[in-house]
Amino acid sequence: MLNEIKRAVGAYLQSQQLMDVVYGVVTRSEPLEITIDQRFVLSDAFLVVPEHMTALTVTIAGSETVIRRGLEAGDKVALLRSSGGGQYVVAGRLTA
Repeated sequence: MLNEIKRAVGAYLQSQQLMDVVYGVVTRSEPLEITIDQRFVLSDAFLVVPEHMTALTVTIAGSETVIRRGLEAGDKVALLRSSGGGQYVVAGRLTA
């Protein structure tokens, strides 16, 4: 009985696709906008950007050094979309 319940719950969760991976292109960096499928534009209100995707500069001996660049127009990115579709997490920058 317990195994049947586990199997049913597992099948249900798998069918729900709690998160999807989608791909987009940064069309504007300030304020951040990402276009998905060449027609759907996400504003920064719908985007969650982790710290590793933001710019980081430090000043050393009066010289500013870029440690990590932020998202820039033209960057291709992978996004994780929640099941409700209300929030998109920028997972990372794509190289190809």
